Amino acid sequence: MPVLQRKTNHWNKISLVTLLTGLVSMSVALTVTILLISSYQSKKQALINTTLTLNHTSALKMSHTIDSLIKSMRSSLRYSSNLFSKPLSAAEGYSKLELIRHTNNYFNSITVVDETGLVRYVSPESIGTVGQHITTETAKTALALKKPYISKPYVTASTNRLIVFISEPIFEENGNYRGFIAGTIYLHENNILNTIFGSNPTDELDSSFYIVGSDGHLLYHRDTNRIGEDISENQAVRKLIQGKSGYEQMVNLRGETVLSAYVKVPENGWGVVAVSPISAVYEQLNRHLASILLYMLPPFLLLMLVVIWLARRVARPFVSLADLVSKAGREEVELAEGKQHWNREAELLTRAIRYAFSDMKKQTDQLAHDARTDPLTGLTNRRTLEETLQQWMEEPISFSVIMMDLDHFKSINDTYGHQSGDEVLKHFAQIVSASLRSGDVCCRFGGEEFVALISHADAKEAYQVAERIRHTLETSPNPIGQPITVSQGIAHYPSHTDSAEDLLHLADEALYNAKRSGRNRTEIAEG
Repeated sequence: MPVLQRKTNHWNKISLVTLLTGLVSMSVALTVTILLISSYQSKKQALINTTLTLNHTSALKMSHTIDSLIKSMRSSLRYSSNLFSKPLSAAEGYSKLELIRHTNNYFNSITVVDETGLVRYVSPESIGTVGQHITTETAKTALALKKPYISKPYVTASTNRLIVFISEPIFEENGNYRGFIAGTIYLHENNILNTIFGSNPTDELDSSFYIVGSDGHLLYHRDTNRIGEDISENQAVRKLIQGKSGYEQMVNLRGETVLSAYVKVPENGWGVVAVSPISAVYEQLNRHLASILLYMLPPFLLLMLVVIWLARRVARPFVSLADLVSKAGREEVELAEGKQHWNREAELLTRAIRYAFSDMKKQTDQLAHDARTDPLTGLTNRRTLEETLQQWMEEPISFSVIMMDLDHFKSINDTYGHQSGDEVLKHFAQIVSASLRSGDVCCRFGGEEFVALISHADAKEAYQVAERIRHTLETSPNPIGQPITVSQGIAHYPSHTDSAEDLLHLADEALYNAKRSGRNRTEIAEG
């Protein structure tokens, strides 16, 4: 039986005869393929059709991207309009606009105009229109419409910039119209369109695309000098203005034959046109003919190259696996999933090592998770807190610290037992986690003490978060059936201090001020 087993394994392997036969078959198939694809006309038509399809796919994707972008812009302005439904001081209004502008980077500038046409707030301040009445017809139209509005490109009187203007109305809770909030895109300067589409590489057909407004003016073009140009006479643009989408061969305004795909953006009536010059298609065809000559090398040379390639191919997986195993333990290594080898032994060895590495990674990940997590509450621990503090201060970003301590927790343990005390801690941890944003951090500091780091929030904003936590804890059902309260202290970086140790100390002092003032309250550090 062992002998039979060895013979069976032998026949499962690739023999030299099979390998050489396969190589000859590949050579014949390659020759036939070259003869079939050497037809110039069929190749040309296939390339044209492929280019048109790719351009249409590209234009369609960009149209979807712009559609989603405009919806996001409008949603951002619509949400932001609620912040200005009530009167704000100049400093508060400017601060909120700055936060909005820098948070999403959708707009080059943002303006709030009241119902009388007076500019109340503007970001950045350098625009200098605060306190002035709007003068452009576009802004007046947006004010009169009392509904969302997207302008055509126009030149502003105050800054002499070519811009697109997007606005959302502002209404009070009782429905009274308070004006509008508007974001602008500077078409001749760095803007969100450049950020998203400016990095698209040029392909071998020198394909490009441009974005036009509903009236046929260029909003984006790789030649920035053409932005704002009226190209409504372009065949593709004319079809977009008529509400059509498609792709075809046509002649542009410069008399060049191009392969154009044009797609309309549903949200705002803009259009995306992707084009490839037909001359580039012919150049690629010529390169294709030249490449055919390379395939006509003597068969002997081809076979020799294939033999060398196969020898390296046989050795490559074993060398790679040996190198991978030698690195294990010294650095993080990863074995690509799904990659299979035609060589049976290489495949078996790769599979075994992959399973071993997978088990090692699971154990390492679990250890790393345990080292950073409090086992009772599932929150991060003090180590994560210290790392986050250091990272945020190095970036740097402003943030607030909320130090929290459950009131009379020792009495809870003494009265209801430590198991109930643990349930109270987990209950409180769930409340805190639900009250924070995804970018915020909460950790168990020790015992019944917890610390929350609120990013991009001043002390007043952190106070609102803390009060929400305190109120939720006090009023929500809990494991012991009796009211549970928490005292909290707040400190802000960098307005209170620029030291992590001092920041925690100030928050701790504010916490104990809350304790001394009767508990179940939130205090902000002095300074």
